[in-house]
Amino acid sequence: MNIPRLSTGDMLRSAVEAGTPLGQQAKSIMDAGGLVPDEVINKLMLARVGEPDCSRGFLLDGFPRTIPQAKFLLDSGPGIDLVLELDVDDEILVKRLSGRRIHPASGRVYHLEHNPPKVTDRDDETGEPLVQRDDDAEATVRNRLAVYHEQTKPLIDFFRRALETQQIGGYTRLDAAPAVEEVRTTMAALLAKHK
Repeated sequence: MNIPRLSTGDMLRSAVEAGTPLGQQAKSIMDAGGLVPDEVINKLMLARVGEPDCSRGFLLDGFPRTIPQAKFLLDSGPGIDLVLELDVDDEILVKRLSGRRIHPASGRVYHLEHNPPKVTDRDDETGEPLVQRDDDAEATVRNRLAVYHEQTKPLIDFFRRALETQQIGGYTRLDAAPAVEEVRTTMAALLAKHK
């Protein structure tokens, strides 16, 4: 679609890596699987959507995660064309996330089951070691899911009501349990309809 994917997780990890004050503040919270405070995330996201590459649209990934963030987005943001609810069982998510491995220098992503490296725990291109991010460790993933059920899952009803009151352009629930390629194809078709 040639629009940027805005991931608060990526933005925060960049801030952590750069050692910015926001990054230092966020690191301990993220490592424990918690959520960075709404006011910090809201400012970060509002500044990002105001950048020139977002003028033709963007895809939000990991934002909003709380009702206050969603209210902020509806009140301050550029409008929402479509909300996609990716529905998948917790145990599938634990397996997917805890199996993820990263090549730190390039950002290449592997998965022990779905996209394994040619040589176990080694990057295909450089042969350098792969790492598991702290927030992908199984215990942290389970904590993230507990936080999701408490703070983020209520967004389902919030956005359904926002659709009823025409505050957003569309809302679709997508079964995200099938294989990645199948989910990606279905998602791309949904996004193309709302372009």
